[in-house]
Amino acid sequence: MTVLKTSLRNFFAHKGRMALSAVAVLLSVAFVSGTLVFTDTMNTTFDKLFASTASDVTLSPKDAAVDDETPQTGRPETLPASLVERVRAAEGVEAAQGSVISLSVTVVDARNKNVGPTSGAPTIAVNWSANELRSVDLASGHEPRGPTEVMVDGDTAEKHGLKIGDELRTIAVTGDFKARISGIVDFKVTNPGATVVYFDTATAQRELLGREGLFTQITADAAPGVSDETLKANIVAAVGGGYTLQTAAEVADAGREDVAGFLDVMKYAMLGFAGIAFLVGIFLIVNTFSMLVAQRTREIGLMRAIGSSRKQVNRSVLVEALFLGVVGSIAGVAAGVGLAIGLMELMSSMGMELSTDDLTVRWTTPTVGLLLGVIVTVLAAYIPARRAGRISPMAALRDAGTPADGRAGRVRGGLGALLTAGGAAALWTATQAEKASAGSLWLGLGVVLSLIGFIVVGPLLAGGVVRVLGAVVLRVFGPVGRMAERNALRNPRRTGATGAALMIGLALVACLSVVGSSMVASATEELDRSVGADFIVQSTNGQPIMPQAQAALEKSPGLSHVTEYKWVEATITGPNGKAVKKGLVAADPTYAKDLRRDTTAGTLAKAYDENAMSVGSDYATEHGVKVGDVLTVAFKGGDSAKLTVAAITSDENNVDKGAMYTGITTAARYLPADKLPKSMIMFATAEDGKETEAYAALKDSLAAYPQYKVQNQADYKQDLKDQVGQLLNIVYGLLALAIIVAVLGVVNTLALSVVERTREIGLMRAIGLSRRQLRRMIRLESVVIALFGALLGLGLGMGWGTAAQKLLALEGLGILEIPWPTIMTVFVGSAFVGLFAALVPAFRAGRMNVLNAIATE
Repeated sequence: MTVLKTSLRNFFAHKGRMALSAVAVLLSVAFVSGTLVFTDTMNTTFDKLFASTASDVTLSPKDAAVDDETPQTGRPETLPASLVERVRAAEGVEAAQGSVISLSVTVVDARNKNVGPTSGAPTIAVNWSANELRSVDLASGHEPRGPTEVMVDGDTAEKHGLKIGDELRTIAVTGDFKARISGIVDFKVTNPGATVVYFDTATAQRELLGREGLFTQITADAAPGVSDETLKANIVAAVGGGYTLQTAAEVADAGREDVAGFLDVMKYAMLGFAGIAFLVGIFLIVNTFSMLVAQRTREIGLMRAIGSSRKQVNRSVLVEALFLGVVGSIAGVAAGVGLAIGLMELMSSMGMELSTDDLTVRWTTPTVGLLLGVIVTVLAAYIPARRAGRISPMAALRDAGTPADGRAGRVRGGLGALLTAGGAAALWTATQAEKASAGSLWLGLGVVLSLIGFIVVGPLLAGGVVRVLGAVVLRVFGPVGRMAERNALRNPRRTGATGAALMIGLALVACLSVVGSSMVASATEELDRSVGADFIVQSTNGQPIMPQAQAALEKSPGLSHVTEYKWVEATITGPNGKAVKKGLVAADPTYAKDLRRDTTAGTLAKAYDENAMSVGSDYATEHGVKVGDVLTVAFKGGDSAKLTVAAITSDENNVDKGAMYTGITTAARYLPADKLPKSMIMFATAEDGKETEAYAALKDSLAAYPQYKVQNQADYKQDLKDQVGQLLNIVYGLLALAIIVAVLGVVNTLALSVVERTREIGLMRAIGLSRRQLRRMIRLESVVIALFGALLGLGLGMGWGTAAQKLLALEGLGILEIPWPTIMTVFVGSAFVGLFAALVPAFRAGRMNVLNAIATE
């Protein structure tokens, strides 16, 4: 009970000093809790959607596209309408009906603006039937009654300002067709962002599938008392095999599996950044309790003198940490719910609609948040607590503060040097790896060891680095600058720990900046070397290029040639008898000019001849293939062919690495017309001297099809740079949490340092140091600590990034580029971070009463 009372008294006596550590715990726990609530809410949203749309049993074609992918043929697999009656006649079926569903559409409004989502969700065209009433209600207007009418979902209507009577144009593989909005429907559950348009059944069959009398799936509802599994078995008995049948639970599981990958990547990435924030927070907590213990040395010595045992003193500090962890974690869990709502609003603004009605807080979320926050806080306080327990009763007779343990410093330095050397050796080994998979293990080991090594050896580095920074940055400020330097050097362990917190976040920023810049530079160089086409045309939403758009492209003036690029699935059997499922590129012969590929044997142009193909050098080596060999190629959905290897392309190239090529005429010979994929990309080359005119004409020719973008090589490179930049910005945004916690650490260190030096500050003020000079001294101390952390972090991060680039070079990204503008901006920005962190401590120091400060014990 005495320990508890003492801990409570100390906790509330230093509540102001605990506040920033509590904020660090709060932010870290909030990120973890927010991530769990956000992903659980998304799972709930999709689960409700799948449950509301699934019938008891769904029958689909055997070869239907999986994972809601857009078929490359532009046309979904179909079933004959006569099959509906056979399903309806099965035992236990209460109702059955056919559905037409196509994801291979683009819908544009009267202004030629794509009304489809930009979040990656699909645009879905379906036939209106009673089955749709499971998931939607008719909000206004009426259902489509003919080829000139269409319904649209309410979210899309609101987002794009659509109303009844507005005209929409639907672009499908069979052609373009127009219809006016006759009604608007509202989803009964949250629609995560898809655009859905509804046509009458005959129009949907004719315009989406090419003719009437076809469906893409058939749904059946069970009669009372009949289970879904029984109904499924009865339908199989009635219609036979050759189809895919799923119960409602199986449809939901399949849908859940489709989104699980995306949700898991998001979840674990965010938890990873939360872990980094926790790591940084540990330094803040360790620093806080170390300084509090040092400032209470005399008090703890008196406690020991009157009979407190080491265990009681140790336990007292740990109980304080427990209070801190509990308070910070409880606030963090609450803040996490708010963060999850904020993320939902952010996703909604990006096109992925998420409703707070589905907000899901499972019991595991606060449990994980509380346990994690409390355990991390108590563990971080363990070393300061042990240090407090070792304070002897004689410390009551000394001034506050404990002398440094020289032996411990030497052991720490030796251990840190050993770990750093081990990390450097692992990073060097990674750069010498012959395979990226093996090198990545060494890279990970090197990153961990070098990071821990720098953290451990940080206090020893602080002395030298701070002196150099002081000479460059602080000496110009005269005596005030020298005092700031000495204050930073007064406790190297504290300076090292504070700088290390900032170092971690900035090391990751530097590493990713180097990797991102090197990727862009390498890809740009590879494009310059390999791509000969002037223009690249592709979809913005993963759809194939529709025939009408391709016809418009081919008629565009000023082009010397246009190349189709199709992706054909096949099973290839080599001379060794091993069958491998591969994607085969079927292209026009001009593709050999549009993409310059080095060959190790044969002539690539001949691979586009009839019944010919090429293979990559890696495949050729693995399967013992040489020019002139005949491979058996079984085209998915078509016939098998005997194709002669005319060329072996070098897999040293990064563009189209490992690709196998054949001519479109060869693919068309062995695939039915309705199974031959549409082009996913098309290339075009301008006539000599007409590049500018051809570029403008090509954009005009495809203006009616906003789902496609026309890019010249400069556009393509900029697009690549923007994509990498956007990804890095997201990562930097997530790392900002760790940097914020590190800044709090600087603030806390300075605040506690000011309290520790209260008497000293009073004496300096008494002998003539002005308030302004005092505030400047504290700000400069903060700046040099921040620059110390930045220098270590940026140097470490550039080392990691350089090693990572050497591994990427094995995959074709061979150019190392250090983004010096970014590195220098971060370094200079760190000085401003230091200035910002010192504002409150400097202001409080400047307000001290001189006499009261001198009288402080």
